[in-house]
Amino acid sequence: MKKVIWKFEFKRYMDNQYLELPLGYEVLSLQLQGNIPCLWVLVDPNVEKKREIFEIYGTGDEIRYKSGVDRKYIGTWQEQGGKLVWHLFQVILG
Repeated sequence: MKKVIWKFEFKRYMDNQYLELPLGYEVLSLQLQGNIPCLWVLVDPNVEKKREIFEIYGTGDEIRYKSGVDRKYIGTWQEQGGKLVWHLFQVILG
């Protein structure tokens, strides 16, 4: 088994964002690179992939809960010297 680190970029203002991630992936870090929010993930690129859903919320944003849907907190980043604070969640469908 060979593992590698993949990087994914996020757009701040999209409701749902989708990533194709190999099964068994491990989230390593969420940070700004330049001015772009990026997620680094440890993966085995040779295993089956699954489409994962992610959501970004700003501090104070309403998070809408639906039956059969849960969320896993991934991380937070700040912009403009802390004036804007964003939070990344993975959607878990039950």
